[in-house]
Amino acid sequence: MSRIGELLVREKMISIQQLQKAQDEARRSGRRLGQSLAQMGFVNDQALSQFLAKQYQLPSIDLAEFEIDADVIKLIPREIAHKHMVIPVSRAGATLIVAMSDPSNIFAIDELKFLTQYNIDPVVASEKAIEEALLRFYTEQGPDFRDVLDDLDDEIAIEAREEGNVNTVDLEQQSGEAPVVKLCNMLLLGAIKKKASDIHVEPYEKEFRIRYRIDGILYEEMRPPIKLRNAITSRLKIMASLDISERRLPQDGRIKLKIGKDKEMDFRVSVLPTLFGEKIVMRLLDKSNLQLDMTKLGFEEKPLADFKKQIAMPYGMVLVTGPTGSGKTTTLYSALAELNKTTRNISTAEDPVEFNLPGINQCQMHDDIGLNFAAALRAFLRQDPNIIMVGEIRDFETAEIAVKAALTGHLVLSTLHTNDAPSTVSRLLNMGIEPFLVTASVNLVVAQRLARKICSECRIEAEKNDKALLDLGVMPDEAARATIFRGTGCNACNNTGYKGRIALYEVMPFFDSLKELVLQGGSGAEIKAEMIRSGIRSLRMSGISKMLDGVTTPEEIARVTVGD
Repeated sequence: MSRIGELLVREKMISIQQLQKAQDEARRSGRRLGQSLAQMGFVNDQALSQFLAKQYQLPSIDLAEFEIDADVIKLIPREIAHKHMVIPVSRAGATLIVAMSDPSNIFAIDELKFLTQYNIDPVVASEKAIEEALLRFYTEQGPDFRDVLDDLDDEIAIEAREEGNVNTVDLEQQSGEAPVVKLCNMLLLGAIKKKASDIHVEPYEKEFRIRYRIDGILYEEMRPPIKLRNAITSRLKIMASLDISERRLPQDGRIKLKIGKDKEMDFRVSVLPTLFGEKIVMRLLDKSNLQLDMTKLGFEEKPLADFKKQIAMPYGMVLVTGPTGSGKTTTLYSALAELNKTTRNISTAEDPVEFNLPGINQCQMHDDIGLNFAAALRAFLRQDPNIIMVGEIRDFETAEIAVKAALTGHLVLSTLHTNDAPSTVSRLLNMGIEPFLVTASVNLVVAQRLARKICSECRIEAEKNDKALLDLGVMPDEAARATIFRGTGCNACNNTGYKGRIALYEVMPFFDSLKELVLQGGSGAEIKAEMIRSGIRSLRMSGISKMLDGVTTPEEIARVTVGD
């Protein structure tokens, strides 16, 4: 890929410095250069593949639109396809058409020619598209869930007995049976293929249900027989290195899944004892999809400028608020990526550490041995820090130390669980922080939500309901000229009409009139009114803006935000 790097520099698509940074990142992470360039935001996948196609005078294809024949896929073994990042597309006579991310790789072409005994005709596709196609075509050849469940039904019979009567030795043996292992592996791979964010494994009195959360909404995936409950639960606990004999207390663990040569997926596993067994929720952490470019997160121009200005301050506190799963961690990580310079010492206290960020000292919390956010913060202050990130401020002790750190020359980034930016003030006061300390330490509060995006494959103009738009909070003149879109549902979006999510932001800097209001004991409603009067866009306004741009729908904005 060094040849491609040189070509990109020559065509002024990237700078020499960007190429060097991407090469360093590729060496450090073991990724390919193209992946690193796209990951760091220097060039997007589609532009890269179009550039290569033009440079090498080859056609470029969109693999998402191809349904490749299973006989064609079998011509190139999975290991070779992953090794060279290629996928066979079709064959015609003695010629095999192969999609490649690097058409200059003559070694790959020679090996494929020798292996398949076909003439190789390369076409260009992006690395991301090839990765998705490899996952799609090389893991879908096995049996589906129904086939595996049929096998389980025949081979294993585990009674749903009382918790106290379960023999853990038998349970471990049963959870290691081939069909159980196959089902659990398919469960994890199915979530990756469908781009789920969470997997819910839920036991009830007379049924056992497994659901995926896709773009923030839960969809039922399957209902295995109730008698398999203990075997599947134990298998997942073994994979997460948890104690299968402990069935009365909550447990947390992690599953690392290696997919192909250089792609890793982490599953954060939480086990909760319920009335009819242990409920397991697994959160997917895809390092390759971590978006660290702030311009692509969903910020509008002015809020992004305000956010960047405040995180560039030498001291003070920047708080990101929102419910679980609203993208707070991604926003904080993107801020840390922006601030990560060799001249700065950055330390983070996280529970858990979701993604590894090179150049940043990340500390995992362990409450059972006394290493909590407050203890970590105290230790950080003896480590000569410039910037501190605290996973969450959830008690007075952590809040007090964070405020003191912000007042003594450190930039502190953290999260809070509140409904919007103005209610953050009430939350801090409720924890016991004095109003004058809040106004002196807090630079900015960001509230955020994630709204589903309309699927680009089936997006059409929709009939407009002016009354519904006015009820949503759209101005009458805007409602009159607005064009509303929605998705009809297609294979690309699992017939939901939505694919992917975008963040809605409420970015509230602590300006002087707001500080004065806090010191006078103003309520959350008064602070919000002052915020809107000063021209700051609320979450609902941010959502309306995305809807008018044709990114999302009125129903989605009504679902994730409340009126002002």
